[in-house]
Amino acid sequence: MNILVLNCGSSTVKFQIISTDLEKIANNNDRRLVRGVIEHIGGEAICTMEAENKPKSRTTAQLRDLRSTVDFILRWACASGEGPEDIRSISDIHAVGHRVVHGGERFTQSVMINDDVLKSLDDCIDLAPLHNPANIKGIIASRDLLGKAIPQVSVFDTAFHQTLPEHAFLYALPYQLYRRHKVRRYGFHGTSHRYVAYRYRTIRDIPRDQVTIITIHLGNGCSATAIKGGNSIDTSMGMTPLEGLVMGTRSGDIDPSILDFLATKEGLTSHELESLLNKQSGLLGISGLTNDMRELLEEAHENKDRRAILAITIFCYRVRKYIGAYLAATGGTDAIIFTGGIGENAPEIRSQICEGLNWMGLEIDQSRNMELTGGSEGSFSKPGSRLTAYVIPTDEELLIARDTARCVLKGDPKA
Repeated sequence: MNILVLNCGSSTVKFQIISTDLEKIANNNDRRLVRGVIEHIGGEAICTMEAENKPKSRTTAQLRDLRSTVDFILRWACASGEGPEDIRSISDIHAVGHRVVHGGERFTQSVMINDDVLKSLDDCIDLAPLHNPANIKGIIASRDLLGKAIPQVSVFDTAFHQTLPEHAFLYALPYQLYRRHKVRRYGFHGTSHRYVAYRYRTIRDIPRDQVTIITIHLGNGCSATAIKGGNSIDTSMGMTPLEGLVMGTRSGDIDPSILDFLATKEGLTSHELESLLNKQSGLLGISGLTNDMRELLEEAHENKDRRAILAITIFCYRVRKYIGAYLAATGGTDAIIFTGGIGENAPEIRSQICEGLNWMGLEIDQSRNMELTGGSEGSFSKPGSRLTAYVIPTDEELLIARDTARCVLKGDPKA
């Protein structure tokens, strides 16, 4: 099966076409036929695309909305002659898998999309107003362009965390607020955490129920997850992706009374406060320079910039605090897994996070740690270390394609 994977944001679409089926999944020989990203949708969009065994191309196009963007992707991949050799027309696309940020409490696993599912996704917009509308528009655009006969599957960021126990997902608020409005911890980055947990058990050749690890996804958005017996039992992001670790532009955990204090002192509206916490805080807010960890590391090394160093220190300290908390939650863990753009490519950050963890038996091989960048996978703890540390590059698109194949071919997305 050739599966189009779409990750639709309000102004950006990431996409891949992956050839997979049940046999390829079993043998781990899926093929990535196309990958690309289209940015600045709504005007002169920048389109970066790469087909299998062909050079990467970069162009611009006037793309006013998500429908015209999906249409552009299909025309380029299927009819331009620049796409992969295996795809010559739209009929060579056999299914579409969509990343959907929020599935609420209803969706505990990936599902085939029908009108009832679309209605439920619409009902979740209040829980993810920045993400679900774009995800839904991508689904509708795909249905319009490919026809209703082409199966489509939703893969949810929140689904992996639906195994959280009640004591982990409830906030200490009046219980009726949960009953009325479903105010609770949902967690995000679930597809990434689930994928690296799968890769870990594959590397170690152990069954799913023996996987007890802490996974750390570090990118512009950051989250930590405690996994016990293969299930997510706690995670740092909450009802929204704002809670938890320090991120590129998000504050992570703060005292909620700060909001009323700032509203009074600065005269800020609730919308302005939300923007402050989501878009002006985190690494950007502390450093006053950038939300890009690479640039902060350069500033720290070359100019000894105090606030850049402070931002990095706070970032690493917050991760280390969550690792300690999740060691308690799991009753002890076998491994700490780093993934995401920073987790995979910033050995200095991994080293600083792990610096204070010697007491729990984690011994780092610094030379090996420095080698693990640019898509490398492996352990960077010393042989004999009681607690191991790994870098495992995430591959959410592959997991979305595999879930789509499983749903279409046998109705069961479980890995």
